[in-house]
Amino acid sequence: MSAALRRKLAAELDPEHDSGWADAFAAVPRHVFVPRYYTQADDRSWRTVHLGDPGYLETVYSDRALTTQLDEHGIPTSSSSEPALMLAMLNALDSRDGDTVFELGTGTGYNAALLSHRHGDDNVTSLDVDPLLVEAAAHRLEQVGYRPCVITGDGARGWPRRAPYARILATAALRAVPTAFLDQAAPGAVIVAPIGYGVMRATVTTPGHATGRFLPTPAHFMPRRVPTVTPAFDAVRSVEPRDSRVAPADLLDRLRFLLSIALPGHSSCSWRDDEGALTAVGLWTEDGSTATAHVSGAVRQMGPRRLWDVVEDLAATFHGVPRRDDFLVTITPSGQTVSYDSPDGPAWELPQGDET
Repeated sequence: MSAALRRKLAAELDPEHDSGWADAFAAVPRHVFVPRYYTQADDRSWRTVHLGDPGYLETVYSDRALTTQLDEHGIPTSSSSEPALMLAMLNALDSRDGDTVFELGTGTGYNAALLSHRHGDDNVTSLDVDPLLVEAAAHRLEQVGYRPCVITGDGARGWPRRAPYARILATAALRAVPTAFLDQAAPGAVIVAPIGYGVMRATVTTPGHATGRFLPTPAHFMPRRVPTVTPAFDAVRSVEPRDSRVAPADLLDRLRFLLSIALPGHSSCSWRDDEGALTAVGLWTEDGSTATAHVSGAVRQMGPRRLWDVVEDLAATFHGVPRRDDFLVTITPSGQTVSYDSPDGPAWELPQGDET
């Protein structure tokens, strides 16, 4: 049954069979890499769905992202991405058979299996910071006949022992392109990586330099596991509020991608009433800056940065929802910039170095 479902999924993802990846999606058994997944009920509790449960196979072989790991607080820490998004990113690599590929974010190992099917085990290197994930992924890969190089480590540092790489793919959310990617890239290499709530594709032009743009596809990936900070919501309540004309809902909708570029690595949350209607949003960054905005228009903010001022600037600059593929990326040894429409348009600097 799973073979028929794999072929059906591959045909739905690539009906013209012209991407070069249809055979991989038809051949690689996703259920081996996702033997269980978690679904969330209306009360926010999680339920585990196992192989053999009703509807399990049909869900695994659908175009759905599946939560595959939770931490002790019930927060998702790993997932299997939507196959259509995976295909979009694999297509963006524009790879040729036999290209060497580095992947940041092994996760379940499913994407590494697709890469191995297309490029061969010897040409695929995949890293993940979680040793338990790596161990499980390596076992599942071997179970279905693939043996790429799978390593535990900080993927943002790359893996220089097997460099240079013709193609570099990240499947964990980044704040900027790690400098190691540029250092370990072959001439003309293509880098595809989630930045904020989008996916960037850049081509290495000369050592340390790359240019590209975002794909039109929205995306949200699990962030790299780095220390987090607690928002100062208790302290910000004592701040005198001011009025804002920007609706808090804009933070969660039309400004979401823009804010992920303007405030890389920020965190946000929302509050709702008993009927589920939005009442307020919160926003904070690692430097301790915190802001809250109520649907009444009352805004409170504190810290080194006035975060809601950034939100208001974005709302004033972009009156609608801009296309992601109108945002350009310029990478040099001295900095990384995202600009809108042209290199001379509105621009934002991304973080540098290993903090990405």
